[in-house]
Amino acid sequence: MKYNFLSFILIACIFSFTSCKGQEPFGENYLKLIKKIPLQNVKGRIDHLDINLKEQIIYVAALGNNSVEAVDLKNGKVIHSITGLDEPQGVCYIPQHNEIFVANGGNGNCYFYNNIFQKVATVHLNSDADDVRYDSAEKKIYVGYGSGGIAIINADTHKQIGDIKLPSHPEGFQIDKKNNLLYVNLPSAGGIIGVADLKKLKLVNTWSKNYRRGNFPMALDAAGGKLFIGYRHPAKLAVIDIRTGARICVSDLTNDSDDLFYDDVLKRVYISCGGGYSEPGYINIFQEESVKNYKQIANIPARNGTRTSLLVPRLNLFLVAEPSVYTHDAELMVYKIQK
Repeated sequence: MKYNFLSFILIACIFSFTSCKGQEPFGENYLKLIKKIPLQNVKGRIDHLDINLKEQIIYVAALGNNSVEAVDLKNGKVIHSITGLDEPQGVCYIPQHNEIFVANGGNGNCYFYNNIFQKVATVHLNSDADDVRYDSAEKKIYVGYGSGGIAIINADTHKQIGDIKLPSHPEGFQIDKKNNLLYVNLPSAGGIIGVADLKKLKLVNTWSKNYRRGNFPMALDAAGGKLFIGYRHPAKLAVIDIRTGARICVSDLTNDSDDLFYDDVLKRVYISCGGGYSEPGYINIFQEESVKNYKQIANIPARNGTRTSLLVPRLNLFLVAEPSVYTHDAELMVYKIQK
């Protein structure tokens, strides 16, 4: 008992010390915490989120828990847990069929579930099914997977209809409908950004001008012709011109970013960052001040390991998934965006 108590005190001191050394919190007025939703039975790392806007149900890929949690946003509670998964990483909601799509990193299986959480179809990818994007207009699901590929799955037929080969495992990626291109982070290939042609289904360009390494999350400003890239080594936010691949600007970032979003109305970038081994996480917010200048306006504290989030512009919400630590259950933090 004495050892456990002393260990607790030591850990508390370490967190206190590293927090003092880090950047001070500021800009908390830009997000108003309106609700904390307990995820009582969720342990371990939490990955990506998506939303059923009509019913306001959030789907949380609880990777370390091998489950997907369905969370009723209005009533503030978990209404169902899809269990028996194998490291779920990507999740998306398909409104045309009222189905949930889950990509499993462990076995590579991608599952479709109906509105009563029954599995209705499986698409097997060879390994590490990861991040997911859904093109609602064309009813195509894009899934990063394996040692280098983006699988394209038809949401109507539940069949794989295409594949884009890549030089390494893809992390964050975005679809540029205007230019029929897909941009993808490839950190294991030297930190390059790949550009794939969606008609030819192949890589047509790479940008590797010694930006940084550990490029994981990505957001796209299609109208402005810019990509936002979150790097981990070192921790930076880079803004890239999609016409040339040129770097527009670079800013400091909190460590361990994993989700990044661009609000094209407020011209803001939201990034959830997990922090370090013994450091707290933070929500970093950047405001566009000019075409070539993005100023950090907020550094909002979060629990260590808080890496994943979801921007919901239509509800004016920013959702952050905080993992369980010590005596605290995992929680879904619901923030109202303030202008």
